[in-house]
Amino acid sequence: MKFVVNRDLFSDAVSFVVKLLPQRPTSPILGGVMIEATDGQLSLSSFDYETSSRTNVKAEIDEIGTVLVQGRLLNEIANRLPMAPVEVSLDDAGVQIRCGSASFHLPTMPLEQFPKLPEVSGVSGKVSGQAFAEAVSQVAVAASREDVAPVITGVNLTLGTDELGLVATDRYRVAVRQLEWESEFSEPVSALVTAKTLSEVGKAFGSAEHVTITYVTIEERHLVAFTANNRTVTSNLIAGKFPPVERLFPSETPRYAVLQVSELVDAVRRVQIVIEREAALRFTFAQDGTTLEAIGSEQAQASEDIDSTLQGDDIAISLKPQFLLDGVGAIHAEFVRIAFTNTDNPSKPGPVLLTAQTSRDAGESASFRYLLQPNLLMR
Repeated sequence: MKFVVNRDLFSDAVSFVVKLLPQRPTSPILGGVMIEATDGQLSLSSFDYETSSRTNVKAEIDEIGTVLVQGRLLNEIANRLPMAPVEVSLDDAGVQIRCGSASFHLPTMPLEQFPKLPEVSGVSGKVSGQAFAEAVSQVAVAASREDVAPVITGVNLTLGTDELGLVATDRYRVAVRQLEWESEFSEPVSALVTAKTLSEVGKAFGSAEHVTITYVTIEERHLVAFTANNRTVTSNLIAGKFPPVERLFPSETPRYAVLQVSELVDAVRRVQIVIEREAALRFTFAQDGTTLEAIGSEQAQASEDIDSTLQGDDIAISLKPQFLLDGVGAIHAEFVRIAFTNTDNPSKPGPVLLTAQTSRDAGESASFRYLLQPNLLMR
């Protein structure tokens, strides 16, 4: 094997296929990157039995061939190469990488032990890359980071006939986003994907004009593939049934407050300084504005008043500041509507629903919804 490739193309390709490799693979082979040089094209790929990444770049191929090398080491080298064409060759001693005055030698790994990459074929749909990346960033923040219940560490994708749905929860909040897409699906199919994997896919494909999402069945295994710009990521689906959290959203919310996002975020960040990490802030929504209050340790206190408009009676609720900031930050609008739901207990406020508004008087945009309440799904 012998080829010459553009330095930036090579570095970007290596970085892409290494991004989803496990930090501590169960076998050294699963931390490898396979490089295939064919006629006029260079292919790089990785696969750890859970996720696979592959991409193709143009290169001057002098000798075709395939080799497997340590992925993270290759990435470190590729990111630090000087600005010059990269020359890669394979000999009996291993892989030689030359770029300008820099030269590196890498040992090879046994190709026969590397798992076969999944073949991508099945029913698919197509969505705007920018819209998909935004939706993933909005929803993934609500996924659980604890492995105790793997089913809620993922984002549940609903691959519908004309809409793509994304839902995530960590039991304390639920984030939902709907977006239009071009679909081949005759009926909705659910695909539960690890939030970390989906977040990386969103970042990698955000600049693509379109992202194709394919539901793949290989014998008894089910996986989902994301493809754009000569790049593909596949991910095994999380086993288990995602909880039916969308039924928790109220059908109507006539009682709500509207606040400017920047004012709310700044106030929350200031007032939360005096409280312990897991403590909540008290929000009093009234006709003349909203008051934030915090009581910290050793009698430290803070409060702040901000402008807001309120529909309905005054109400006071306590919310964890970081959970609120996550939801408000995902709104991607100048104003946020915080709607209040009813419960059977009049003294106990129900979950609050966050949606976007373009102005104080405009109607809400319901394409993204964020439901927040401590112990929301524990009841």
